[in-house]
Amino acid sequence: MPTALILTDGKPGHENQSKALCEGLGFSYRLLPCAYPGKARKALSYLCDRLGLSPDLAGVLPAARAAAAGDAPALLVGAGSNTFYSLKLLRRALGVPCVAILTPGGYRLGGFDAILAPAFDNPPERPNLFTVPTNLTPARPDFYRAQTAAFLERHVPARDRAVGVIIGGRNPVADVTPDWLRTQLRAVFAATPGCERWVTTSRRTSPEAEAVLGEFPFDYRLLFSRDHFNPIPAFVTQCERLFVTADSTGMLSEAVAVGGAAVEILDNLTVATGKFARFVDNLCAEGYAHRFDGLLGEARRKVSLAPTLAALRARLRLGP
Repeated sequence: MPTALILTDGKPGHENQSKALCEGLGFSYRLLPCAYPGKARKALSYLCDRLGLSPDLAGVLPAARAAAAGDAPALLVGAGSNTFYSLKLLRRALGVPCVAILTPGGYRLGGFDAILAPAFDNPPERPNLFTVPTNLTPARPDFYRAQTAAFLERHVPARDRAVGVIIGGRNPVADVTPDWLRTQLRAVFAATPGCERWVTTSRRTSPEAEAVLGEFPFDYRLLFSRDHFNPIPAFVTQCERLFVTADSTGMLSEAVAVGGAAVEILDNLTVATGKFARFVDNLCAEGYAHRFDGLLGEARRKVSLAPTLAALRARLRLGP
């Protein structure tokens, strides 16, 4: 199995997308931390890229060369702005093709062998740019089987039907206030009689929002502030319906890519424009999700990245 070298800034949302791409292409991978020692270095990277200069501003070259001296990588992958400049640097130094995940805003789009950009970024059309409708998510059946088995050791369902509620938190364009959450959960319970109700929160969920969950008789409840177990893989494979707040492109991406659940979006956006709003609008327009308004939709269409991966393999000359 060929090996990829993943440049990672340590953010789970970025690192997991890089891993998902490698798995989708059939690559094993190793991780190489990639971070600038200060904001000035990162600011300088934009200028150096524009001028065609290539100093090792993030200090990744020695570790990358050491890695290449052993099991030489056949591909470089990175997601997020802290990795884009170094991807190009290592591409030139090691002679290995590179793939950037997310839109490299501020950097020249040339110099990447391929770019996987989410549609909600409205990326320009370029031969090396591939548009995807969602974030990349792991798609290995064995991963979901293992995670589901771990969940079922914690909770044995008492009913045949379950619905899952996935709660995020505040970001610059969204909020989860106690009153809003209380109203949404009342509607969710009213719309799902006879079902088990499962709920999980995220690292961004506030203590006030988590407290609201105690007011409702959930059959399974996980509060991220107390337990870092991830039940979402089991939610997407075991639930007949998922209710997901609109503030997380990652959680929504997994919900519309895996399993067979109908996806209901709990729209907590406070800004009606921008990439989050476009993301939700696109999912609903394409039948991947439905904005929950007290009534249930039947948006069960799932995103398939197989055509994109096939085109990417052809672009990188990786074979069938």
